[in-house]
Amino acid sequence: MADKRIDSLTLPDDLRGLSLNELEEVAEELRNELIDTVSRSGGHFASSLGATEITVALHHVFNTPHDRLVWDVGHQAYIHKMVTGRRERMGSIRTVRGLSGFLKRTESPHDAFGAGHAGTSISAAVGMRHALDRVSPERYVVAVIGDGSLTSGMAFEALNHAGDLRLKNLVVVLNDNEMSISKNVGALSWLFSRAVTGETSSRARNTLKSLHKRGLVPDLIYKAIDRAEEATQGFFSSPAMLFEAFGFRYIGPVDGHSIPELVQALENAKRQDIPVLVHCRTVKGKGYEPAEEDPILWHGVVPFDRQKGEFKGVSVPANSPAPKKLPSYTNVFADTLIGLAAKDPKIIGITAAMPSGTGLDKLQQAIPSQFVDVGICEQHAVTYAAGLACEGMRPVAAIYSTFLQRGYDQVVHDVCIQNLPVTFAIDRGGVVGNDGETHQGVFDIAYLRAIPNMTVMSPKDENELRHMLFTSLSHNGPAALRYPRGNGIGVPMDGELVRLPIGKGEVLRRGEHALIVAFGPMVQNALQAADILASEHSLTTTVINARFAKPLDTELLAAELPRHSIVCTLEDHAVAGGFGSAVLEFANDSGLSLKAPIQRFGVGDSFVPHASQGEQHAMHGYDTKSLVHFIQASAQTTRKVA
Repeated sequence: MADKRIDSLTLPDDLRGLSLNELEEVAEELRNELIDTVSRSGGHFASSLGATEITVALHHVFNTPHDRLVWDVGHQAYIHKMVTGRRERMGSIRTVRGLSGFLKRTESPHDAFGAGHAGTSISAAVGMRHALDRVSPERYVVAVIGDGSLTSGMAFEALNHAGDLRLKNLVVVLNDNEMSISKNVGALSWLFSRAVTGETSSRARNTLKSLHKRGLVPDLIYKAIDRAEEATQGFFSSPAMLFEAFGFRYIGPVDGHSIPELVQALENAKRQDIPVLVHCRTVKGKGYEPAEEDPILWHGVVPFDRQKGEFKGVSVPANSPAPKKLPSYTNVFADTLIGLAAKDPKIIGITAAMPSGTGLDKLQQAIPSQFVDVGICEQHAVTYAAGLACEGMRPVAAIYSTFLQRGYDQVVHDVCIQNLPVTFAIDRGGVVGNDGETHQGVFDIAYLRAIPNMTVMSPKDENELRHMLFTSLSHNGPAALRYPRGNGIGVPMDGELVRLPIGKGEVLRRGEHALIVAFGPMVQNALQAADILASEHSLTTTVINARFAKPLDTELLAAELPRHSIVCTLEDHAVAGGFGSAVLEFANDSGLSLKAPIQRFGVGDSFVPHASQGEQHAMHGYDTKSLVHFIQASAQTTRKVA
């Protein structure tokens, strides 16, 4: 196949007339181009490499977008973007006004469903297929889901419903690479592995394939045996029995890197009159050796040197001192938890398939008996933590803000109503940068502070984070500790941890012209703004580190709010229902007589698109520059009125 033809491939229609050999060439060319592109731009990497052949085969066999293709999460869909009209724009991925790192319905008609959280694809596909039954029953709906995502309870709820509906033209493609972001956990991973690596079946299958390739088994006989094996799969394969119990026809396992096997399996799936599950075995990071060897490290990457397999860092001129390495909030949390857990065996760290992202992989290495990974099931993680607390344990559920939303009912019903001492370590609180709308942690204050018995806190820096974790684990009730993505500011670390008084803030600076009440790491922005206002505009500012969004330090607020003619709240969170709203509610309910309305700074009433964190602060007007401009302009107005 000529390179020119490969280079011109931009839409699925181009794939449908190609031979199997040509499709294999296309897959290799796309994989090579993806490695080059992501090496320059960064992005999700290993998952898409592993799904290359699956993507090419799906668009070859199905008439997309007329047939719906629903990807779970979207980590594995970069090749899909490349063959659906976005090939030339891949270098813009995860940048301002560039392509999203996930699927997005407004970006392409080929993105049938947009999602950044795991376990949604089968539910969405069942809904689509059921709707199409009424208006266009000949169309297919295909859900592509990883074995990691299949640990989500929602996926099994969808399988159960689909089987009950006996939906025709519904295909689930299971991309089984024994990984989610980190190594897969749970009984299901053992089940899949057992089915594929069973010594007898594997040896027989490999022997038959070898004899066929050598011409010793005629093609007709080989295909007949292959079909017979598929037809009797349910008698010998545990996954087949599992999925057929849900009312699905099971096909597989097939080699997810073999275009001929994939095309044959998918064509067979199209002929069935009940829902079908095609089980594909793949290698995460396939085609790039460093990613194959360490798919966790290469799951999501910054730009890297393709030849060396090394990530590109900030270059330091010769003879210059090395830049100070600032600790990440995640690592400070993990190190503090390890120190506390070493002294208290009742402390249990819990993750929902994110050990490396939350830092709990360090706890796993240090004290494995006090580490638990429950898989991609935040609901179970929360209620499991509640169960631990019932029996005297001190569970710490380390879950990203955006993922804790998935366990909200359990936070309310299973933890807070029973007032159980569960600590929620909420990583990625606030905007998180280039992951886009699905991953921004800007709703947790609002969805947590409304719940009785809940305490909500956030540190101004990494040292205060350590004290807050200690405080949470000393508190006899539910506590949420939110902290941002990224590094701290390099403050000294106290040697001894102390319990902070619940619901008490601190005044960091006193001034006469303005008041900034800041929550969490936004305190640093407030202090920077105060410095600029003093040096450039001769305005002095009071800065309060609130520490707690619930309970508020009502005594401090009652004293400081009426004293200033310019009052601002500052938070890395949606202003609707957030920390600023809590301050407004207190001022109103207490009947405070204020000199001016309280101005809230935070995320406005819109979802935050992918960009850097600094760009996101600026686009929503709560960066330091916007804060300074507002206070300076307000001070000028106040002076004119006076």
